[in-house]
Amino acid sequence: MSVSRSLFAATLAGMLALTVSPASSQTLRYANQGELKSLDPYTLNESTTSAHLGHVYEGLVARDKDLKIIPALAESWETPEPTRWRFHLRKGVKFHNGDPFTADDVVFSAERVRAKGSNFQSRVPADAKAVKVDDYTVDFILSSPNPILTALWATWYIMDKKWAEANDAVAPTPAAATTPSYASLHENGTGPFMIESHQPGVKTVFKANPNWWRKPEHNLKEIIFTPIANPATRVAALLSGEVDVIEPVPVQDIERVKASPNATVLTGPELRTIFVGMDQARDELLYSNVKGKNPFKDVRVREAVYRAIDVDLIKNRVMRGLSTPSALMVAPEIFPSKDFTRPKFDPDAAKKLLADAGYASGFEVTMDCPNDRYVNDAAICQAIVGMLARINIKVDLLAQPKALYFAKVLKPGGYKTSLFMLGWTPDTLDSQNVLHDIMGCRDDPKDPNRGEANLAGYCNKQFDELADKVLVESDKTKRDLLIKQAFEVSMKDWAYIPLHQQALAWGVSKKVKLTQRADNMVMLYWATKQDE
Repeated sequence: MSVSRSLFAATLAGMLALTVSPASSQTLRYANQGELKSLDPYTLNESTTSAHLGHVYEGLVARDKDLKIIPALAESWETPEPTRWRFHLRKGVKFHNGDPFTADDVVFSAERVRAKGSNFQSRVPADAKAVKVDDYTVDFILSSPNPILTALWATWYIMDKKWAEANDAVAPTPAAATTPSYASLHENGTGPFMIESHQPGVKTVFKANPNWWRKPEHNLKEIIFTPIANPATRVAALLSGEVDVIEPVPVQDIERVKASPNATVLTGPELRTIFVGMDQARDELLYSNVKGKNPFKDVRVREAVYRAIDVDLIKNRVMRGLSTPSALMVAPEIFPSKDFTRPKFDPDAAKKLLADAGYASGFEVTMDCPNDRYVNDAAICQAIVGMLARINIKVDLLAQPKALYFAKVLKPGGYKTSLFMLGWTPDTLDSQNVLHDIMGCRDDPKDPNRGEANLAGYCNKQFDELADKVLVESDKTKRDLLIKQAFEVSMKDWAYIPLHQQALAWGVSKKVKLTQRADNMVMLYWATKQDE
């Protein structure tokens, strides 16, 4: 055995010795490429983190295996009038510490999720009022109709008001916080699992909640989650049987895992769109050699960057065919893209556009990218670096673990980025979420939650007017036309650069049965594992 392979084997053995306990028939071991840093359910609006915390926290509503909205902590709801939603809460539910779940917790959570530091502020409209009718009834009073209100709430988890107040956890924990809060290290939800131990970024142990209000579909006693960032180590752990589920399986290893005797790969289309954005808000880029102005404010520069990126090459070389190039910022399952054509890859045209904008010699800029969040994320960014070099834009790639990346680029961190790659699955599974959260003008005094995840600072008032009409329009034909018009406006502005929808690839032991949802949230409360 070579020295390098010996070192790899030793490293793998050491990691598994530290992170994996002896086999148990009802212990499920799960490894993901990313870490679980904070247990505060309002710290990071990222689907993997929301999936982890969805094992311990619950919302008023949930999504089933087919992504349909179903009752959860709310048994039922109705709209007595277009701007009033009434929720009837489930009785007899207790938080993990024994506190009863009541309307006070819903009202508290509605305020906390919109407070400074939360990364979920757009979950509840800024001007909405949560009103306690009685201990098990809450009204949400809106300033205008919102027919998709509950579509936002499957990952808006309800917290215990009494527990939060007793533990100085009334304020949400920002992603950029340098000192852990009580809520970032402890949980007190109502969900099917409780957290027995949590070592941020190292290991988290979930124990089944014996007092869960719903009849469990799983047969697990515990879940042991261990982040394994190295793809080869992650696959080796699955193939050796040391872990039961991994996500993702690197595209180059899918066939090898499928051919193994004890594991397989669950594959399918994902609703997430991977895209590139450019800072269009600042008068001078934070990270560039261009001083006194921002090249990305010029629509010709944005078009040049768009036309310089070869999505087919990314699909064939980086993603090995497991991606679907996209013309829109949403997947076709969410909004059909038949009326839209992706602009042609044309580096020569891109060079001319740069020259016309006064950048014939190009310029330098830093690109922010996660390296443990999306399928081949750092490799995609590295490919884009090479593509932009062909039009004389020199890119300094800063690829970091998602905890550092998100703390830097998201709203709580001050949108500190000049060029970036991000992925987004709309929580509502509806275009309006992208129109509002990703592409809406930031710092709108009438809607402070608009553009919460608009890292690029794109702003077009005509676009926002269309997005607002989409929100309140209930006629599908009229609504689809408004969505189409909004995307046409953004494409004319070269606002963002959609790349593709990535494919799902979960590695699963043949002893485990698991439901795969198209939103890529690994929900293990549906998992069953055979006896050893």
